[in-house]
Order: sequence, then C-alpha cells, then structure tokens
Amino acid sequence: MTIDYSHAREMMVEQQVRPWDVLDLRVLDVLARLPREAFVAESHKALAYADIELPLGHGQKMMKPVVEGRMLQALDLQPGDEVLEIGSGSGFVSACLGELAREVLSLEIQPELAEGARRNLDAARLGTNVRIEVADALQWQSPRQFDAICVTAAVDTLPAQWLQWLRPGGRLFVVRGHSPVMEAVLAKADGSIESLFETDIDYLRGAAPAPQFHL
Repeated sequence: MTIDYSHAREMMVEQQVRPWDVLDLRVLDVLARLPREAFVAESHKALAYADIELPLGHGQKMMKPVVEGRMLQALDLQPGDEVLEIGSGSGFVSACLGELAREVLSLEIQPELAEGARRNLDAARLGTNVRIEVADALQWQSPRQFDAICVTAAVDTLPAQWLQWLRPGGRLFVVRGHSPVMEAVLAKADGSIESLFETDIDYLRGAAPAPQFHL
C-alpha cells in the first residue's frame, strides 16, 4: 500500500497539532513541510503521523506530534537564535529547530542515536545548521550560552546548571515531575517558570527520580 505522506502530514497538523492550541504559523509551517517519515524506522513509517510515541531503539521514544508542536511554539524561536537541544533522538526535532533558528547544538548521550540522527538529517537534506555531539547533558560543561534550550525528555527536577546556559531573555522547555502526571514548563533565564500543560514522557537518562523504598 502506498502512503500519501503529504496528506498524512496535512491531517496531522489540522487534526492533531492545531486543535491542541498550536497556532504559531511558523511552527505549523515547519510541521507541515518536514518529512517526519524520514526520521522513523522503516517498520514504523506508516505510523509516522499518528498521535502516538514511536520507538527509536536504545529505550528511547519519539514524542507525539502534539507535544513537539507545543514545545516548538513555547520556545518562540527567532531566525537569529542559537539553540541547545538536549536529546537528539531521531533528529526530527533537531531539524525543526534548525528551520526555526540560526544554529542548533544537539547533545545525545547514546552514540548510535547521535549517528542515526545525523544520518537522517543528511538523507532528508536538512540540518545543515545542526551540530550533534555525543555528550551527557547532566555532566556537560561549557561556558557557552544560548537563546533557547529544548529538552526532549523528562527530568525529575530541573538541573540548575541548565539555566546558567541561558542568555538574558533566554528560555528553556522541559517536562518535569513524576510519571504518570508530569508538567511541561517554560523556564526563563531570570528564574521564572511558566506551567504549560500536563503530559507523560520518558526520563532523560540519569534524570529519573531516585527509587523510593517503603516499609
């Protein structure tokens, strides 16, 4: 069966993303243009535009399109922005960030995923302004600062050093808290935090809550 990916992409935007209060025209345009199917495994291409998470291997999953849309909208990226992405995954969000901003540095702890993300970006002829590094964002040290930070996996608590990577006026999107009810927030360089919506996604490696033991 031949899948009309262009039509599936249009339906995803109109029936999933836009109804979930994603109204930023630049974000909607990117999601309507970029070939999401090029960033999923061959066995899951038919589900590339479904309202579900998709497995990426190595215990990682690709976010639902609606969460990606809300995340991109919340960051309010401008053409001149420099962005740090924590968790490259398949490279799809990296590609979206690259379309919306000037430059993207993406950190991925799993070497195979980092290599796959770069391969996906190159095959789709996207992400020429995206650099992917193999690194643990919880241990990474850099004096560099960014206009926006996009975290594609959840954390129990927001690491303080991440806020130090924000320029004045910078903003950081992250999902925090305890599964199954987590909170997506937008943190600002001045320390303020805005609650956006509830969701439930997998934790960043090393960022899950400590196991609780009860007698």
